[in-house]
Amino acid sequence: IRKYTPTGELLMTLGTPNQPSAKMSGEPFSVPAHVAIDKRNGDFYVADGYSNARVHKFSPDGKLLFSWGESGTGDGQFNIVHNVVVDNNGWVYVADRENHRIQIFNSEGKYETQWGNLSRAAAICIDDHSGEELIYVGEYFCGIRTNDIGTDLGPRITVLNTNGKVLARLGRESYGEQSGRFYSPHGI
Repeated sequence: IRKYTPTGELLMTLGTPNQPSAKMSGEPFSVPAHVAIDKRNGDFYVADGYSNARVHKFSPDGKLLFSWGESGTGDGQFNIVHNVVVDNNGWVYVADRENHRIQIFNSEGKYETQWGNLSRAAAICIDDHSGEELIYVGEYFCGIRTNDIGTDLGPRITVLNTNGKVLARLGRESYGEQSGRFYSPHGI
């Protein structure tokens, strides 16, 4: 993980390039996928989901505070921690891609709840510019190749409020180049 100034000056490096931690060791970093910053205090979270099933929390100066998660399908367990975001209240939203859900934790890593009925949740973003925080989730196709014309299986974008209520879904048809379709929403 590297932190830069807006002009490109390197401020901090965490981990050692090309020397990943052992798979499922729980140690930072196996294959990190995303970073989220808590705007309230500068703490940041790293989704270390490929081969590690962990979220790592760091202080603004890069000190590892703690980590949580393990491989599995239960509460607080992960199957590809793909993205992570923090809302204005410090709640941590984790896109648990292959478990088809978003898990929500407090700032101490304690499991609070989850949102299901998602395709393969890969990208997650919070928009707090409208006065109400909206959560956008990019979802991959979750069908199988022989069911590639199935509908409501992703890929799509789901818009939720912070209570988990689905406000809108963009993309009902299967993947494709046509207007209103997606392939693999990977970032928002």
